[in-house]
Amino acid sequence: MNAQRALGRYGEDLAARRLRDGGMAVLERNWRCREGEIDIIARDRHALVICEVKTRRAGLYAQPMASVPPSKYARLRRLASRWLTERWLPRYGSPPMEGVRIDLIGVVLPDRGAPLVEHVRGVG
Repeated sequence: MNAQRALGRYGEDLAARRLRDGGMAVLERNWRCREGEIDIIARDRHALVICEVKTRRAGLYAQPMASVPPSKYARLRRLASRWLTERWLPRYGSPPMEGVRIDLIGVVLPDRGAPLVEHVRGVG
C-alpha cells in the first residue's frame, strides 16, 4: 500500500470511528461500482448517510472540506441511488424513512498532536 492510500485509509478509519461514536451504524466501507466509490455508508436512525472522507496532512494542501467540487456531490447522489437499488431495497423493500443524506468528513493530520476530524452533515 502506498503512502497516499495509507493516509486515506487512516482518515477513513478515524471517520468511521467518529460516526460510530456519534451513534451511527456503519453499513459499508469503500463500496465500488463502475461509476465510482462511496467511502462510508452509514445509517443515522432512519436516514441513510453517504460519507465522503477527505484526509490531508496539515499545511500541505487546502483544507479537506474545500477539495470537494460540486461534480463530486452529483456523482455521490448517483452512487447513492445505485447503492439503494442494489443493497438497500432488496433487503428492506422501501427507501429509508428519513431519506438519504450526504455528509463530508474532513481529517487533518498535524505534525504533532491528535488528528482534527470535522463532520459536516447534509452538504450535497
